[in-house]
Amino acid sequence: MLKRLFPYAQKHRKYLMLACACVILETVFELVIPTLMADIIDIGVANSDKGYILWKGAQMIICALLALILGIMYARFAATAGQGFGAELRKDEFERVQNFSFANTDHFSTSSLITRLTSDVTILQTAISNGIRPLVRAPVMLLMALFFTFTINPELTMVFVVVTPILACGLFVIVRKVGPLYRLMQASIDQINTVVQENLNAIRVVKSYVREGYEEEKFKKMNIALRDNSEHAFRTSVWNMPLFQYVMYTTIICILFFGGQMIFEGVMKVGELTGFLSYVMQILNSLMMISAVFLMLTRSIASCERIIEVLDEVPDIHDPQNKDLIVNSGDITFHHVYFKYKTTAKEYVLSNIDMHIPAGSTIGILGGTGSAKTSLVQLIPRLYDVSEGEVLIDGHNVKEYSIEHLRDSVGMVLQKNVLFSGTIRENLLWGNEHATDEDIDWACHVASVDEFIHQFPKGYETDLGQGGVNVSGGQKQRLCIARALLKHPKVLILDDSTSAVDTATEANIREGLATLKETTKLIIAQRVSSIQHADQIIILDDGHINAIGTHDELLKNNSIYQDIYYSQMEGAGL
Repeated sequence: MLKRLFPYAQKHRKYLMLACACVILETVFELVIPTLMADIIDIGVANSDKGYILWKGAQMIICALLALILGIMYARFAATAGQGFGAELRKDEFERVQNFSFANTDHFSTSSLITRLTSDVTILQTAISNGIRPLVRAPVMLLMALFFTFTINPELTMVFVVVTPILACGLFVIVRKVGPLYRLMQASIDQINTVVQENLNAIRVVKSYVREGYEEEKFKKMNIALRDNSEHAFRTSVWNMPLFQYVMYTTIICILFFGGQMIFEGVMKVGELTGFLSYVMQILNSLMMISAVFLMLTRSIASCERIIEVLDEVPDIHDPQNKDLIVNSGDITFHHVYFKYKTTAKEYVLSNIDMHIPAGSTIGILGGTGSAKTSLVQLIPRLYDVSEGEVLIDGHNVKEYSIEHLRDSVGMVLQKNVLFSGTIRENLLWGNEHATDEDIDWACHVASVDEFIHQFPKGYETDLGQGGVNVSGGQKQRLCIARALLKHPKVLILDDSTSAVDTATEANIREGLATLKETTKLIIAQRVSSIQHADQIIILDDGHINAIGTHDELLKNNSIYQDIYYSQMEGAGL
């Protein structure tokens, strides 16, 4: 599982290798110190040789200083490698998400994707930054310390033959139980992020309905669930420490008992037993580090699985091999189109859509709630792909155009207007980053943005705040229309994009759009007045085309259009 992510560390392999080298050398110098200490006791102290003691003491200090310097260097190299790995992985995961279609995105919750891009990646990069040391140090220390203990006293070293299997069995049981608990803990983080995200996005609704108490209770439940899952996971993992302490102290007692007897028998010296005990502590510490690595890897694997789910998600919308095709006029044809959001769904959202929209024409789309108006227009820029049939632009299937060019040729103002943190100018330049001041003034004039832009002291440099909180709903809609116009699209789709503006402003926008003779315009609206001047009006009913015609034709012959028209006229008091 973790091997899948190794390529992300390739760019920082140099730092990984340097970090490993520093750990190995640091461990070697630390392992030399007990041998020097044993020499001081058995030779220097036994012979009262101060010169020998000072010389060996100086060697111990040098080894300790070198180990310290190497430890500092390791920390620097490991941090560089870990943070670099995290940045590469996060970048690739984010790019993968950007390539998702709406259908792919529907497989994950927004909060889950955020957790996988942040918390899960952080766990992996921390595992690299903090895990290289025990991962490399523990085996080296274990093998070298075992070698030194064996050279000191082979018989006493046999204690570890009994100890190691006990530790291995205990660690196996702990790791097996804690793995699923870590996965459950990360899922709980997803849930709590969902609650927080929904609350912050809808904070005005929460306050207007005085539902703070309900939201607090909902958050409390998720928070308690996260706490309980985390406690369960960590309660299981901490059994690792008591197990090792029990084995460690038992081992020390056994070695002191058997070693003491050997000293009395004259088989072993005091200095040798002191050095042997130092190596025993290092062996036990190395075993403890190995167990900690296993626990860390267990949690890392849980995060790794979640990240790989994102990386392995195959976008269901692909670019064609030939990307040279260009949208020239914006002529649109729906040829027996059927569509449903999930292949497993029993019913189609759109059924047998068959129509032709001439280039440069203005088309109104009208229908009740749930009639699939938005679903229809989302097929044109391939936000979703058709289930059956085909959508053609300029006589070519939309699948034959590169996704980038197709979506650049289609300006779409979605039903939910979205502005980003930054200035008005920065938001407008989303439509065309190379737009000149004249282009911006033109787009703002057509979208009637110029009616309010001068009310702001800073004009286009006015900061909109997060999500455009500093402008009204109608102003936000007009800014989104202007942003789409800056693309100079061949096809312009307005999905109920003037619902928050007054009728006079809407009339001005409609007049401005009428000047775009070379742009095919599709306008979804709830008000008949918004589309009654369109060249053709499409009536959708439960995913089917009920009728197509002009305002006068539909008003004369179509019952659905008549009901909508007369109910709105009556509501307007006309």
